[in-house]
Amino acid sequence: MSVTTAKVAGVNNVIATSPPKDSNGANPIIIYTANLCGADVIMNIGGIGAIGALAYGCFGNPEVDMIVGPGNKFVAESKRILFGKVGIDLFAGPTEIGIIADHTADKEIIAYDLVGQAEHGPDSPAWLYTTDKSLCDYVMKRVPEIINELPEHNRNNADAAWRDYGEVIMCDTKEEMLKVSDEYAPEHLEVQAENLDWYLKNLKNYGSLFLGEETTVAYGDKCSGPNHILPTKGAGKYTGGLYVGKFIKTVTYQKMNKESNKEVGAAAARISRYEGMEAHARTGDVRLRKYGFSN
Repeated sequence: MSVTTAKVAGVNNVIATSPPKDSNGANPIIIYTANLCGADVIMNIGGIGAIGALAYGCFGNPEVDMIVGPGNKFVAESKRILFGKVGIDLFAGPTEIGIIADHTADKEIIAYDLVGQAEHGPDSPAWLYTTDKSLCDYVMKRVPEIINELPEHNRNNADAAWRDYGEVIMCDTKEEMLKVSDEYAPEHLEVQAENLDWYLKNLKNYGSLFLGEETTVAYGDKCSGPNHILPTKGAGKYTGGLYVGKFIKTVTYQKMNKESNKEVGAAAARISRYEGMEAHARTGDVRLRKYGFSN
C-alpha cells in the first residue's frame, strides 16, 4: 500500500524492503505484489537493517528522502532516530482498535473484532466504548473464550494484549462515547450503533473509521483500503494516515517589481526595526533608495 501511494504521488524512485522468510529470500508473493504495485527496487532485507540501508544508500541505491511503512518497535525507533535526515510518515506504536457500540450492536461480532486486533501483539490495545451494560458483561466473558480458541502464538499475543491493554468503558450517552473515543484517538475505530451518519459527522480523532457491523478492521488491514499506515498512541489528534499528500512537497515563491517595493519595502523595514533586526531593515532601505522612494 505504501508503494502504490508513492507511485500515485509521482515519486520517481520507490525502494521496497522485505525480510527473508527462508533460504530462498523474501516471500515470493510479497515480491510479486511489490513489483505489481510499481516498486523500482525490491531489497531482500528487513528491520533495522532495512531502515539503515534506505537512509544511507546501501547496495548501490541512492539515499532516500522519505521512509514510510509499518514495523515493530525497533523499526519505529530507527525511523524516529533518522527523522530529520529523512522524512518519515509518522512515529507509530502498537496497533490499536476502538469500538463504539450501543444496544443495537451484535455482541458476538464485537467480541471477535476486539480479538482480531489484539492478536497483533502483546501490547496492542483493544477498547470498547458502549452505552449497553449487557454488552459490557458479554464482552468481558466472551473475549477470553475466543482468545483461548486461537493457535498458540496468536493466543499468547491476544491474551497478553487483552489482559494488559484491554478496556471496556461504560458511557451514559452517545455524546459521551464520542467524547471518550476522541480522547483515545484510536488507530482503527469501528462504529456499530444507530445513526452512523451522526458519528461520521461528529467524530474528529481517529486513524481510519469503519462504519457499521458490515465493515471490520481486518478488511482495511488486508484488502478494502484506503491506506492502512495509520497514526497510533493519540497521534490521530493531529495527523491522519499515509496518503499521496505525504509525498507531495508544498513550496512557495515570490516575485516583485520595483513599484511594489514602495509599500512592501517600507513596511518590512519598519517591522524589522520594531523587532531590533537592523540589518533586515536595511535590505529594504537599500532598495527604496535605489528605486527612488523615500524611507
